[in-house]
Order: sequence, then C-alpha cells, then structure tokens
Amino acid sequence: MKYPVNNSRFAQPLFLNHFPETDIKLSKLEVPVVLLISSYPPRECGIATYSQDLLTALNQQFDGSFELQVCALESGFNDHQYPKEVTHTLHTDIPAEYALLAAKINADNRISLVLIQHEFGLFRMDDEHTFLKFIQALEKPVATVFHTVLPDPDSKRKAHVRNIGLLSGSIIVMTNHAADILKNDYAIPSGKITVIPHGTHLVPHLDKHQLKQKFGLKGKKILSTFGLLSSGKGIETTLEALPRIIDQDPDVVFLIIGKTHPGVIASEGEAYRESLKAKIKNLQLEEHVIFVNKYLSLKELLEYLQLTDIYLFTSRDPNQSVSGTFSYAMSCGCPIISTPIPHAKEFLNNDSGIIVDFNNPEQLAGAVERLLEDETLRATFTSNGLERMAPTAWENSSIAHARLFQKLTSEKMELHYALPEINLAHFSRLTDRFGMIQFSKINQPDRESGYTLDDNARAMIARCMYYESTLDGASLVAMQTYLKFIAYCQQPDGSFLNYVDQDQLFSDSNYETNLADSNGRAMWALGYLISKQHMLPEPFGVLAKSIFEKALSNIEHMHSPRAIAFTIKGLHLSNQQEKNPLITSHIRLLADRLIQIYRHESEENWPWFESYLTYANSVLPESLLYAWKETGDQFYKMIAKQSFDFLLSVTFSKTGIKVISNKGWLHKGQKPEEFGEQPIDVAYTILALDYFYEVFGLDDYLEKSEQAFSWFLGNNHLSRIIYNPGTGGCYDGLERDHINLNQGAESTISYLLARLTVEKQHKARNAKAGKLYIVSQEISQS
Repeated sequence: MKYPVNNSRFAQPLFLNHFPETDIKLSKLEVPVVLLISSYPPRECGIATYSQDLLTALNQQFDGSFELQVCALESGFNDHQYPKEVTHTLHTDIPAEYALLAAKINADNRISLVLIQHEFGLFRMDDEHTFLKFIQALEKPVATVFHTVLPDPDSKRKAHVRNIGLLSGSIIVMTNHAADILKNDYAIPSGKITVIPHGTHLVPHLDKHQLKQKFGLKGKKILSTFGLLSSGKGIETTLEALPRIIDQDPDVVFLIIGKTHPGVIASEGEAYRESLKAKIKNLQLEEHVIFVNKYLSLKELLEYLQLTDIYLFTSRDPNQSVSGTFSYAMSCGCPIISTPIPHAKEFLNNDSGIIVDFNNPEQLAGAVERLLEDETLRATFTSNGLERMAPTAWENSSIAHARLFQKLTSEKMELHYALPEINLAHFSRLTDRFGMIQFSKINQPDRESGYTLDDNARAMIARCMYYESTLDGASLVAMQTYLKFIAYCQQPDGSFLNYVDQDQLFSDSNYETNLADSNGRAMWALGYLISKQHMLPEPFGVLAKSIFEKALSNIEHMHSPRAIAFTIKGLHLSNQQEKNPLITSHIRLLADRLIQIYRHESEENWPWFESYLTYANSVLPESLLYAWKETGDQFYKMIAKQSFDFLLSVTFSKTGIKVISNKGWLHKGQKPEEFGEQPIDVAYTILALDYFYEVFGLDDYLEKSEQAFSWFLGNNHLSRIIYNPGTGGCYDGLERDHINLNQGAESTISYLLARLTVEKQHKARNAKAGKLYIVSQEISQS
C-alpha cells in the first residue's frame, strides 16, 4: 500500500513511502482526481496521442499524488473500446450530454480539477454556447489547453475564446507566440496564461547506420515527414523538389510516414494519398519515395526519426500554433527544414534549422542540397536542436502541469516524486573491457576523453552496492573491470595516477594536477569492496587487499582535507572484520589532522574546516563520524555533527537543495554563486545524510536525503529532470538557464549511488513502519 511521507515542512514534493508487501490490510488513501477531457486512444488523432503521453508522463513522474481519469470525447457513431483510465465519455454531438457530464463532475467529491484539451472542431463549434455553458456549470477549477490560437479573430471568435479564458483558472498554450496572441488579440490577462511546450520523448539516440540497415535503407540519405496524412501537410512541395535533389544525390529516399487522418478518410477516402502516388509516378520518383502507411508504435516512430538525415515539415497553414510531429523530430536530433509556422519560427534559427517559404519547391530543394553537402552543419543543427528541446521532455512537461495543478487547487494537492526504476544501460555503455570512459557527447561515450581513477573507483562502489541488493552477475564482471583498472593505476610506491588516455597510457595531466584526492577516493573504493568481500568471489578481496595494503605507506604524507576524509572512510570500511589496530591508528592520525584544520579555520558563525566551501564538502564531517565509529572518540562525533549541520544550513532551504556552485566557491562572509550545481555533490550529500541518520536517527536527515534526491527528478531551480530515464544516464550539470545534456561517468555514477542509497533508506524505514503498525495492532487488540 502507499502512504505519503510527512512533508508538511517543505513546499516542494518528496517521495511516496511504500510499506513492504505484507498481509496487513490498510485502507486505501484517497488522493484527488484530475479529470482530463480530451479525445483519447484508440481514437486516432494528434490530441488523443498528446493526452495519452501526458497522462503516462504524470503517472511515471509522480506517485500517490493524484489519480488521473479521462473523459473521452466521441464524435459520430464510433464506439471505441477504451482503457481503464477512461471513466467518462462525452458525445460531442449531443448537447444534453454536456449538462449531464457537468452534473456528474460536480457530484464527485474526489474530482479536484478538470483539464480540458481544446481544439476548434473538437467540440460543437456550430453551437459554441453549449461548450461555454458546460464550463460555466462546472464547480471545480478548470484548466484549458489551447492547441490552436488563431490571430486576428473576428468579434465572434474573440468573444468565444475570451469567455473560455474568463471561465478557466488557467489557459495553457505551447508557445510564447500563442501566449502573445492571447494577450494582444484576445485581451486575456497574462496571469491567466501558462506556457508549457508540447512534450517530447526522451530517446536513446541509437546508431543511425544500424537503424538504416534494420529498415532496409543501408547507404541511403533519408528525408522524412510524418503524421496523419492530409492535404494540409503540403507533401507535394517535397515531391516537386525531389527531382533536383536526386540529380545531386541519387541515394536520397523520402519517407512519408503515417496513415491518412480518420477525418479525411471519412470525408474523401484516400483521394489525397492517391494524388500523391500519381505525382510520384509522373515525376518518376518511384525508387525514391516510400509510404509507411500505418499507425506506428512509439518505438518504431522514434527509430524512423533517428535514422532520418533531414526532416521536412511543409505545413501549408501559417496559423498552425504548434506541431507534435515537429517537436518529436527535433527531440530525435533531426536537422529540420520547415515552413514558417509560429512553432518553427520560435524554435529554429540560423544555428538550429532552416525555414523556407510555403509552397516553394525550389527553395526547399536548395535547403536540402545545402544540408546534404554539409555534414558539420547537420551535426550543429542536431546538437543545438537537442539543447533547445531538452526542456520539452514529457518528464518536464509533467512537472510543469503538476505544479499548475497544485496552484489551481490552492496547494491542497501534495506532490510525491516516484522513485525511477534502475536503468544501467548508459552505465554499461560507458564501460569497456579496460574501464569506465570519462565523458559522453550527449549519451554517446567519448573514447577520446580516456579514463580516470576517480570514475572507476566510484563506479566500483556503485556496482558493488547494486550487486549487494540484486546479486546481479553482470555487476561482478563490471566490478572486476574497475578493480583491475585501480590496480593498473597503482605505482611502485603504492600511490595512484588518475588520468589514462584512450590508448591506455598515463597522460601528462597526472604530472600537472594534484592527485591527493584521487588517491583518497581509491582508498575509499578499495575499503568499501573489502567490507563486502564476504559476498564476493575470493579473488576480489585478495586483489583489493593487496592494492590497499601497498597504498598504506603513503598515508603519513596525506594533508589534503578531502584526501584525508576519503581515506578515513576506506580505512574504517576495510577494518570491519579484522579490527587491525594499525588501521585504527591510521584513522586517528588522519582524524586528528582534520580536527587541527578545523580548529585553525572555524569560528562561531563558521564551524568549518576551511575558509570556503568547495566541492565534496559533506565527506569531511562524514569522515569524522567514521573516525568516531572506529575509535569511540566523542570529540570526533561532536565536530562531525556541528560541521555537518552547518553545511546543511547553507545548502538546504524549504524549497530544496542547492549545492555549492562550481562557478565559484562560497567564501566566508560572502554570498554563494547561484548556479553551476553538480550531481556529484548532491550524491555525496545523500551518502553523508544516510550515515548521519544511521548514527543519530534524526528524521530530519532522512527527509533531507529524500529532498536532495528529488533534485535529480526536477526539484531544482529550473524544475527539470537531471536524470534521464530514457538512457539511464545523468546530465552533467545544472546551470543558470539550461541543463548540460552530456551524460558523463561522474554524473551517471553519482545518480546511481544516490538512487541506491535512497532505496536502502526506504526499505529500512518501511520495515520499521511495518513493525510499528503490527505492534499498534497488537496493542489495540489486547
């Protein structure tokens, strides 16, 4: 069963707490219902698909926050078999049904909000007062999504749209252009308008050549367009441009993807498709045009788009506010050539796409030729397009919608982020037979970046944590790779080098950079593996101990605070079973050095080890807590808590975590830099909070840990995901106005460390809650 974490202190959402599977019977916690009024699959139309994608994203991003129900719009004599989330239907041609539906909604106390997807023609536009009376009759807050906003309205349309705006708590549009029209042409107050871009799917960015081979298009240059076919798509423009394009490049193939629109089928059958076939024959293009005449699964559609070299959007409608097909193509990394619909003009500029005039084959042919000749330009368009479309991911759209739901229900709706399933795809992609590759370009490993000891040490810890909870055989193979890499980096004197190039040679960076912290991280990783050797094959422990013991001779020379801290953690972890007094003495030596540093720098209002806060701050107090655990010295414990609580006071607020910026450290007496947050610092904070909770048992540490993890899921100043569930990778940083979309080793490992830690906390807390529930039941029965 599902119960919400008590998060009354926090303005931002945390996670849903789950009780373990038991035979205990618990009453279902009722959550508010959001009723979505829209066309819905299996009805085939763009808004139906949009609504299903939105509902899916909301259910995946949030758990136990609200229940989503659908009122499916029916037209004519269709009798669709709907999925279970469809609890109501509305036959839009029957005026009496509107009043009946309003009465049902008002009578249902669980329905807290109504979300209406609006498109001209979707409701009874020949009797517009029926729709307005319906909204007016609703006693629940209403949000209306306008999929089309027409400029320069006549008085009748202006009054109709304005009345919808007045009756709605919020009007949602998908572009800034549409928002401007509502304000300027319809006099709708800006405070009523919310811009939430059309959602897009996260894609794994598969290999283009492999996909072409899969679909029998090997060696071809692919132009494509997709969507439910109708004359408004302007496919003729591309067909008339193709002869010139093919003269330049005979390997060009144009894919026309999608079935004919059901409304077109009903009115004129396949006349438009047949006219296109006739034009293809007349222009002798049979070998260069392929119809994919079916309603594709999402997976198939995204694969077709990923194999596309140039996407062509040739709509003839200058007032088309937004296009889902355009959005999906951009999110798949397609270089785009488009006619100047408002959506394209807002998202494309000279470095992200090409805009051509309506119905202009010559201009379109010239643009295609230019892009086919210039691979660098295509790559630039892809990179910039992905950067521009990242905020539109359905995950981000769901966050924006949920925040609006909260606002419209007067903050009565508590939001709880769902814990994503673990996806190791990108983690594994970054790992080859030698080790973990340092950087990625988007989600493609950049082998030229080489490898680091830092990443492989942390990766070994993360896969060991995962193996402990799953006994996953692939993790043993990965751990062996990382352990061998650590051994490779160890030098004859027991110290470690950090940087290895793609040719597996130590790079010059090792001799230009202080490697003390890297050596400390290696000790932490080795100590962690040694502490888990009882569940691992014997050779793992033997090799780890051999490397670890050889490195002990360098401990006396450690003076860097973070090198000391990581090493203390490794020393304590390695000494769990044997209780070697030499290890304990090493820990006391290093802990005393940290204390000496602390005494030198700390003040009444600055109880810290340095005159500034930098990176990996939380490991300093955490290591002193490990030192207390090893030695029993209460002074270590006192300084650990004092300094850690100070750090938390600087990095946490009621709205979430904001770790120290990598753009500039926080110096004593100065204000922090606002942006430049790294996943590694959030992960280190979560690891430290976990250990402090284990020692002190304070719920505040646990709540802060969950709050910190929600940073990865969108609880940050941009309200955007940092973890990419589509690839399993984690973005490299949160900046002022964008996310660094590269998914390198450090960030991806950091997410997994945090994710596994939070899951462990959930299991422990739920087990405790289950026991408390059983005890309370026994007491009540006695």
